[in-house]
Amino acid sequence: MAAAWGRCVSRAWLCRTAWQGCGRNYRAALCTEFKRPLVIEEVAPRPVQPHEVRVDVHFCGINFADILACRGQYQERHQLPFTPGVEFSGMVLETGADVSTVKEGDRVIGMPGFTGMAEECIIDHKNLWQIPEKVSLREAAALPISYGTAIFALEHRACTQPGETVLVTAAAGATGLAVIDVATNILQAKVIAAAGSDEKCQLVMQRGAQSSVNYSRGSLKEAVGKLVGSGGVNVAIDMVGGDIFLEALRSLAFEGRIVVVGFAGGNIASVPANLLLLKNITAMGLYWGRYQRENFPIFSRSLSSALQYCQEGHIQPHIGEVFKLEEVNDAFLHVTQRKSTGKVLLSLK
Repeated sequence: MAAAWGRCVSRAWLCRTAWQGCGRNYRAALCTEFKRPLVIEEVAPRPVQPHEVRVDVHFCGINFADILACRGQYQERHQLPFTPGVEFSGMVLETGADVSTVKEGDRVIGMPGFTGMAEECIIDHKNLWQIPEKVSLREAAALPISYGTAIFALEHRACTQPGETVLVTAAAGATGLAVIDVATNILQAKVIAAAGSDEKCQLVMQRGAQSSVNYSRGSLKEAVGKLVGSGGVNVAIDMVGGDIFLEALRSLAFEGRIVVVGFAGGNIASVPANLLLLKNITAMGLYWGRYQRENFPIFSRSLSSALQYCQEGHIQPHIGEVFKLEEVNDAFLHVTQRKSTGKVLLSLK
């Protein structure tokens, strides 16, 4: 893997469909071959359509979806070449004739469905959200996927109540830390944060968890039991899968709820239905991105809530590392080798 994701190699490239009258060329990270390093290429801009907006990208989030797409393993296979990047922050450069929601100079976050790892991005205006005054572009780029997922999992899916106990796995990752932040500071819940090292457990405690468990040291269920007794936890947010999911499931209280957000461990467990029956447990999944297509209003509200919470100072995203565009392959390696904590960003400036 390390050999495959070496440093970027720059070469001049001009898109066949480029429109020469739009302005200067800009740099973009391009996947030209699956499972090979990305390259940085010069791209000629195209004109915006009436419903579109051209954005000067400042920061772009690195997500595992980007890495899977560049391996050819994402659920929606992309036609080569393509630019990864599913979330970004930046400033509006130009708007199409039918756009009235944003104007030139506005600071925005965008969810383009890839194409964000470039100095410029053209995006449908409905997939942009204005950044409030007190939120920086750097902070804003860390909000969409991590906090959108956390808010949706805790509020919409698990219906978490004040005073309840929430168990979160992979707690030192971007979404895990967002779950801690939202559960503790917005919902006034108590959080048990589970992670795979003592260093990560120390971080989650610094970020607001009431207790931490290092699940590389032994049984997660036993450790949780020592913290909460036989009653169990009310809510579990699992991003690991496999045996960790099963132990989180067995840690639930009567009428507990578990939300499956991902399978970072690589294994997908079968749900023992007898446990659901005996404890009246609810097990549910969350693929937050699908709401962008299936129920856009509620998807949009989760992003607006994240921006509002940040504006009001109730939440604070943890940014673990920032890489330059030309270091995009190093950034991918940083994530795949599990060196990252919190959000990893690309800086386009």
